[in-house]
Amino acid sequence: MRLYVYVLQAKDLPLQTTYVKLQAGRLKSKTRTLANTLTPVWNEEFVFRVHDDVGAQQLVASVFHLQHDAAFFNASKCLIGRIAIPLSLVADQHNQTLPPTWFPLHNTKTGNFIAKDSGKILLTLSLHGKGHDHSINHLPHAQSDVYHEDDDEFERSCKLSQDMFSAKAPCLKITKGMVKTIAGRLDKIFHKNKEVSRMDDSPSDFSSTVSDHEEEHSSDCSFEEAIELMQLEHNQVDVPENLDGGVLVDQMYILAPCDLNKFLFAPDSKFSKDMAQLQGTTDVQEGPWTWKSEDVSCLTRVITYTKAATKLVKAVKATEEQTYVKASGHEFAILVTVSTPEVPYGSTFKIELLYKIMPGPEVPTGEESSHLIVSWRVNFQQSTMMRSMIEGGAKQGLKESFDQFSDLLAQNLKILDPMDLSDRDHMLSTLETEHQSDWELAVEYFANFTVVFTVFLVLYFMLHVLLCDSSKIQGLEIDGLDLPDSFGELLTSGILVILLQRVYNMVSHFIQARLQRGSDHGIKAQGDGWVLTVALMEGVNLASLNSSESLDPYVVFTCNGKTRTSSVKLQTHDPQWKGDFLKKTFSVNSSKDVCNLFRRQYYAEILEFDAMEEPPSVLDVEVFDFDGPFDQAASLGHCEINLLKHTPSELSDLWVSLEGKLAQPSQSKLHLRIFLDNNKGVEAIKEYLTKMEKEVGKKLNLRSPHKNSTFQKLFGLPPEEFLINDFTCQLKRKLPVQGRLFLSARIVGFYANLFGRKTKFFFLWGDIEDIQVLPPSLASVVSPSLVIVLGKGRGLDARHGAKSQDEEGRLRFHFQSFVSFNDACRTIMALWRTRTFTTDQRAEIAEEQQEQEETPVILEEVGSILDAEDIEMSKIYTAELPICITSLMEFFDGGELEHKIMGKSGCLNYAPASWEQVKHKSDVYERRVSYKFNRHVSIFGGEVSCTQQKCPTSNDEGWIVNEVMLLHDIPFSDHFRVKLRYQIEKSSLAQNACKCDAYIRIVWLKVKSTNFQLRITQNITDKFTHRVKEIFELLEREILFGSCNSTT
Repeated sequence: MRLYVYVLQAKDLPLQTTYVKLQAGRLKSKTRTLANTLTPVWNEEFVFRVHDDVGAQQLVASVFHLQHDAAFFNASKCLIGRIAIPLSLVADQHNQTLPPTWFPLHNTKTGNFIAKDSGKILLTLSLHGKGHDHSINHLPHAQSDVYHEDDDEFERSCKLSQDMFSAKAPCLKITKGMVKTIAGRLDKIFHKNKEVSRMDDSPSDFSSTVSDHEEEHSSDCSFEEAIELMQLEHNQVDVPENLDGGVLVDQMYILAPCDLNKFLFAPDSKFSKDMAQLQGTTDVQEGPWTWKSEDVSCLTRVITYTKAATKLVKAVKATEEQTYVKASGHEFAILVTVSTPEVPYGSTFKIELLYKIMPGPEVPTGEESSHLIVSWRVNFQQSTMMRSMIEGGAKQGLKESFDQFSDLLAQNLKILDPMDLSDRDHMLSTLETEHQSDWELAVEYFANFTVVFTVFLVLYFMLHVLLCDSSKIQGLEIDGLDLPDSFGELLTSGILVILLQRVYNMVSHFIQARLQRGSDHGIKAQGDGWVLTVALMEGVNLASLNSSESLDPYVVFTCNGKTRTSSVKLQTHDPQWKGDFLKKTFSVNSSKDVCNLFRRQYYAEILEFDAMEEPPSVLDVEVFDFDGPFDQAASLGHCEINLLKHTPSELSDLWVSLEGKLAQPSQSKLHLRIFLDNNKGVEAIKEYLTKMEKEVGKKLNLRSPHKNSTFQKLFGLPPEEFLINDFTCQLKRKLPVQGRLFLSARIVGFYANLFGRKTKFFFLWGDIEDIQVLPPSLASVVSPSLVIVLGKGRGLDARHGAKSQDEEGRLRFHFQSFVSFNDACRTIMALWRTRTFTTDQRAEIAEEQQEQEETPVILEEVGSILDAEDIEMSKIYTAELPICITSLMEFFDGGELEHKIMGKSGCLNYAPASWEQVKHKSDVYERRVSYKFNRHVSIFGGEVSCTQQKCPTSNDEGWIVNEVMLLHDIPFSDHFRVKLRYQIEKSSLAQNACKCDAYIRIVWLKVKSTNFQLRITQNITDKFTHRVKEIFELLEREILFGSCNSTT
């Protein structure tokens, strides 16, 4: 049998901020708390299960006052009064329904508050058995033997009962069950009963038996109905913050939040069963959702199961308690507490998970979306020395489990891709504006005092000429030459000439600017891949060299070596660019705020960059003052926009401050909207990884959306960034830090978490100037080290991770203890080199690689190349030097002169060995030389290994030096060798002079296509022609002037 209790209202209470607590047997529940009123109106319905024999049972209704203690940030409760109603009185009523009745409250307990009259409470009670029909469609008249205290109170009770049919409740709507009960027969009005009072005064004082701990009370309503009931109280509850352990899942789905909630947590959920089967979970016992009454009523359930065994832990039993913290219809928060007492130290901690389901962004198709976030933490019940080990093990286990969770969800639900959020056609239609014609611009440009006054003077003079007769020739005038006859005429003519000159300059300037206008505006991006679109809105506070002169500004954008130029705005320090919106640009964030921004109908000029194979990292912006087509434009300011340090919503409406001597004092700014679109989607990422596999020499797998999302959130990266690979390593500083090195298309990032102390930084591939490999040493734990050197002034945000900073201001990062150093080094070097090539160069090399078939050739040994005297060589240098052969050959002796010259010519770490005689060749000597080119000589800065041989000429009056170069760490370096020959002989022109000839030959070890070989050969020949000439010029100056200085 069920007992329905309707708590309607109370009056004459001595205190405010009250609530009602109900108890029927062991079952308890309570109303919400109403503040700042002595006549609270609750209008709440409760259901209790009672025994069929109601004779000995009773309902206790207690009214409490809630006290807030501001000093200790907690609350206490104070009993105002209570009433005990025997259920037999309800059973004796017609239809077992007690109509709305005012019950007096009594408080016999001494303590904080003692009052003779504690107020009254209006209740309605009804008992219903199984299948009992309690709906009555009429209101009966009151019986003649009804006992009530006075007529006024009776009228108020009846009026309240009638008003509940004709008006809405003050706070909450009247439920269907309440309406049916109140519509029942009102044949008796029951009032104060002496037996009830005596029962309340009995020794069994309920105030001493009511516990602060709220027990569960059951309900026969469905899961959906229970969720709807919680909405009434949870609307004012805030969504809790993420737990501090970290985020396990952060994904958006095209599904309404309420449907996602039912999909995950409804009883007998198919997803829960599939998840248990996927993870090998057995003995799953899912308890029912039951009510738990606290300050706010909520649903809770308990699930027990046996977790599958792992490599480290055997199969263990686990208990989950799931509790709804918030359920407002469109926002849900479920706290899950997992206890595993059978695992080691399992009694010392519990795992807490917080599922948050919130509304997602609007979808162009009109479907609802939801945002699911799952966070975690370890709640330690007692202190333990194994805290860090427990947290690490829990993190690893949860990560693997929720990776499976995300994958299974992705199979059942459609994931919302942030790149698909925007409706291009809608964005285009909202951005379109009317184009301003050249005539309108001309009127706006020439509508000034100078032009108007000049036109007026010209017309005035013309009219004067027409009205006047020709004057007589006088003074120095001749026939056809009319000179001014007075100083006034001379002054007027001069003013007119000056004005005409100024107007002519304005017209010329306007025409040139109109020709410059739109040079890149309106040009569509070509190709497929990553398309960068810039909407140039306006500029403010642009400064000029001369404050009295007006500006004609235009903006140049540079990205990945390509530029786009805006139109010129005439005579303004606050330019606004107006143009036709011919491009389909869109933002990757389609929230309402961003959409509303676009609805403001801004004017702008749209500039698109051609499609790129990988997402761009940096956009360079510079503002110039237009002075004509052949004059060098003056820079008004510049800035660099790092696309990875701004979210898509920030880039879609961005104000950037300009740098420079003129811009910073005047606080010059530009208003831009930047959009990055991958028009090939996942295919662009797959193609990029396929291309990088050829460079790296190993398979690169596409990471899952969950891993990419975790990587993006770890470093705060935009959604288009994708992870390529990651390696475990040590960051070497004063103390080594163990962590992970993350590699993506645009950044190198490092993350470590050592006992809660986090180290996190990243820098761009474009910031790297050099990468060095250091041999194993004791300091590097007997493993090679990888040293990454950034350019001057680059990567300053990551300076806390650098080991040192050299005298040039370059940051140096040391990484060591890789699990597989060769794999990590090869991947990092390949990704870095890829960023140094332009798009056209990379495409050309990739095309030739597919067409070329490589075949080994016999000439592979350096000795064979040195001995091949019949190889045809090209002369690249010849000169008569005013120095003797002996002085010149000191350059090949490995002494100070050689080190000095090679250092000045761009060779780093120059290390020549000593000459040794070649076996079986008495006059031939050989040595080895190693060094490294700096960046000015080669963008790759590769290592160079040389083998040199020297021998006297046939007449013993000179020397021949043969050199074979092996270039390392550059593309196709294993396909060829560079052979140089220096022939030094005595000069026939002077006594102490010599003649020097230099020859070169590129020896191909592997046959390549003819075009490829010709291009590479020409490039190397041109470079060494200039290099050999530079070396011998340095040598000549050093020998001549160095010897003079030493003599003096």
